[in-house]
Amino acid sequence: MKALLIIDMLNDFISEKGALYCGKSAEEIVPSIKQLIQKFEKQGEPIIYICDNHKKDDEEFKLFPVHCVEGSWGAEIIEELKPKDLKLVYIVKKTKFSGFYKTDLEKILKELKVKEVWLTGVCTSICVMDTAKDAYERGFKIVVVEKAVADFDKEFHKFALTRMQRIYNAKIV
Repeated sequence: MKALLIIDMLNDFISEKGALYCGKSAEEIVPSIKQLIQKFEKQGEPIIYICDNHKKDDEEFKLFPVHCVEGSWGAEIIEELKPKDLKLVYIVKKTKFSGFYKTDLEKILKELKVKEVWLTGVCTSICVMDTAKDAYERGFKIVVVEKAVADFDKEFHKFALTRMQRIYNAKIV
């Protein structure tokens, strides 16, 4: 069994009006993620939205502008990717870069007997790569869909793809 992980496809990252807009490259991955959602739905495989979700006084705001504050528009999944059918759809809220850190993600994956995670979303060099690291350390096979990940920085994006492939044995497709 495999699962599609959709990381931080939230208004604050993907919308030009967002607090931490990732740029046009982030907007351009939306169609690829939509296609993957349809593929996973058709195959009856789980889709997991991993969503940044911070308190107003989160320490991360010392590094980055205030973003994805719980209950805000910025913390919502972008309209184009909002789940319509909640069968086999899970939403995991996170407060750190990795989708595994102090969340139920590992528990969900194990209960579903998932062996392989397909990573999509933003930012390749931060939340995607940190989630890949933690998936690797927990024994999951990793697939990163190159046309479905984006970053603020093109060089960091390339580095992250290479690192995930070399260090976490991720298959880049």
